[in-house]
Formats: sequence, C-alpha cells, structure tokens
Amino acid sequence: MPSDADKDVRSALPFDPIAEARRQWVAHGWDDAADGMAAYISVMRVAQIMLSRVDELLKPFDLTFARFEALTLLSFSSNGQLPLGKMGRRLQVHPTSVTNAIDKLEAQGLVKRVPHPTDRRAILAEITPRGRRVAAEAAEALNADAFASTDMVKRDLKELFQLLRDLRLAAGDFVR
Repeated sequence: MPSDADKDVRSALPFDPIAEARRQWVAHGWDDAADGMAAYISVMRVAQIMLSRVDELLKPFDLTFARFEALTLLSFSSNGQLPLGKMGRRLQVHPTSVTNAIDKLEAQGLVKRVPHPTDRRAILAEITPRGRRVAAEAAEALNADAFASTDMVKRDLKELFQLLRDLRLAAGDFVR
C-alpha cells in the first residue's frame, strides 16, 4: 500500500513512465534490452513504494526496517541472542550495518550486548523484554497494514516470491 507521498507522485502523471521508457528503449533500437530495463526499473520502483509504506508503519515504534529486521531475527532465535557476525550474514548486510542497528537498538533499550559464553572475541546481541514487545507490536502493524493487505492475491504473491527467489538464487544470494 503506497504512502500519501507515493500516491501524489504517481497521480501526477497521466501515463506509466516505465512503459514510456520501455517504448523509448525500443524506439532507440534497444529492443533486446527493453523488457529487462522495464523489469529492473519496475522492481526498483516497487521496492521504493514498499519501503516507504513499511517505514511509515514503523515510525510510531521509532524503528527503521533494518532495526525491525534485527529485532525480529533476535526474537525468532532460540534464546534471544545471536553473534553480530551471524546476524549480518542472515540479514545479508555489511557488519557495519549490523553494528549501527544494534547501537541504536541498544540506545533504545530494545537489545543489549552480552559477552559470548565460549568465544571471548565475540559479542552477542540479546533482545530485551521491551524489545520483544516492540518487535511483536511492530510485526502486528506490518502484518495488518502491509504484508496481509497487498493489492495482490495470494497465488500471485507466491508466484512473485518464487520468480524473485529464482533471480536471487541465480545471483548467488544463497545456495539451494
């Protein structure tokens, strides 16, 4: 569901600018790349729309999507703790990004750093009881107003996920 800002930007145009860009690509002799260009730009635009909506829903919780993901990952772990390095790999982000997210979550009282029990070089991020509450409330908001209320039917969502998963697999994002 687009934010008001996204609706304003999109309603300002009486045509699909990506379809027009595709038409121009073909007109300039780039027919073999036109569909790929249109797909790339469409995915990037949809990502902007989705991220804008998620950010809007997370704002009342004083969370960014990156911090929400970190909190959720910790809440899903068996004991509420994970090494920062493992978090970075699972979230598929640079270690600096995890450190920044954990710094902010720690300042908010949603996580705390604790020493690893067997590896003195490693630090664990541990979700606090308040962090669990915030993660659950934020997930409820996202589920109600974004994830469960898309403009697509369930079958199409599953198909889209599979198509994008195949692209991620081909790009080496993970191994089967």
